[in-house]
Amino acid sequence: MIYEERDYRIKAGKLGEFVKIYGEHGLPLQKEHLGNFIAYFTTEIGELNHVVALWSYQSLDERTAKRKTMLADPRWQDYLKRVDGLIDIQNTRILNPVSYSPLQ
Repeated sequence: MIYEERDYRIKAGKLGEFVKIYGEHGLPLQKEHLGNFIAYFTTEIGELNHVVALWSYQSLDERTAKRKTMLADPRWQDYLKRVDGLIDIQNTRILNPVSYSPLQ
C-alpha cells in the first residue's frame, strides 16, 4: 500500500471558494475514479491557505492507471476550469508506511 499526499497552497482569500468547488465537483469525480479517499484537511495554524488530501493505492502502477482514466474524463476537465486561478502551489508526495504504522 502507498499513500499519496497532495498539498495545495491556495491563493489568499480563496480557500473557502476552493474547498466548496472541490467538495461539490472535484471530490465526487475523484472518488469515482481513484477510489480510496483517506482524508482532506485545511490548515489552521502555521502556513495558512493550505489544503491537504490523502489517497491510498495498492501500487504506483494502480495510481498511474486510475489517474490516467480520471484525467481523460471531460467532467474532470470541467472541474479544472472551475479552480483555475485559485491554486498557487501544489506539492505531491508518495508515502510508504513503516511496519508499525496503523495505516498499512
